[in-house]
Amino acid sequence: MPLTEYAAPFARLALTNITREYPNFPAHLISSADEGLRPRTLHPAFYGAYDWHSAVHMHWLLVRLLRRHGGTPALPDTAPLVEALDRHLTPEHIATEAAYLLDRPSFERPYGWAWLLALTAECRAYGGAAGARWTEALAPGAAAVDRLLAGWLPKATYPVRHGNHPNSAFALGVALDSGELTPGTDRAVRERLLAWFADDHDAPAHWEPSGQDFLSPALSEADAVRRVLAADRFPQWLDRFLPALRTGAPCPPLDVPVVSDHADPQIGHLLGLALSRAAALRSLAGALPDGPVRDRLTAAAEAQLAAGLPAVERGDFTTDHWLATFAVLALDPAE
Repeated sequence: MPLTEYAAPFARLALTNITREYPNFPAHLISSADEGLRPRTLHPAFYGAYDWHSAVHMHWLLVRLLRRHGGTPALPDTAPLVEALDRHLTPEHIATEAAYLLDRPSFERPYGWAWLLALTAECRAYGGAAGARWTEALAPGAAAVDRLLAGWLPKATYPVRHGNHPNSAFALGVALDSGELTPGTDRAVRERLLAWFADDHDAPAHWEPSGQDFLSPALSEADAVRRVLAADRFPQWLDRFLPALRTGAPCPPLDVPVVSDHADPQIGHLLGLALSRAAALRSLAGALPDGPVRDRLTAAAEAQLAAGLPAVERGDFTTDHWLATFAVLALDPAE
């Protein structure tokens, strides 16, 4: 399923969301009666798309689509996208965002942090005058995340394993993929992932999914380990971690989730689960030699993608504000 046919509708969806201030779920701890609480005041760059992390990764989505398809028949009209990004990604706005993060070290940890690094990397890869402007503007935000990660990792004795935003494996995998970490922080992330996960085996995959997951705990962990374990050791690790893949036994993370109510904000997370599973399964398959396990993962990825894609654009903010990002992760894997 090529991304080409989705470029224009996904770009339209992202543009609508990053410029829509309300409804908004700011996750802001109010410390005094005098605070200005309007979303644009708190977050002049990332005030839209319902919540901060979604605003960040919908900006990432716009830049990714511009980089892949801008100026082609799939996405011919790029001026409104560039103009919106220019309005949001200014040095003044990102300075405010960086200060907010540093003042609140647990805010958006680690999911939103990772997406800010991914956005910075995508702007750098986009290049040209616009990409350079945005990358330079985002630099203080990326530096703030690096500093926060470096301070948090030594204290993160245990990973968060559930299938929502605090999931440690997913966010740190995105952070590594960005290439925006300083060498010391990159090394610390890799060491922490190995300390948490290298000895894991027999994942309780039969517990998946929980009722509001948008990430698979098992697949997110496996995909993080894929990034940090030697390539020749990874297939053996995966075999110990999910032995059902080799034996052919049922493996619930491969199954398409049942979504009983697409409009319910929490149950609707399961739509994202199908898409994030598709992305992880494709990455895991690519790390394995040819054979039945790789074939099984590939087939499961296609089934998950086919189930999740139709739900991306429904005209309902509960899914429209975030789901397209995960569709692109599945359709357009990291380089």
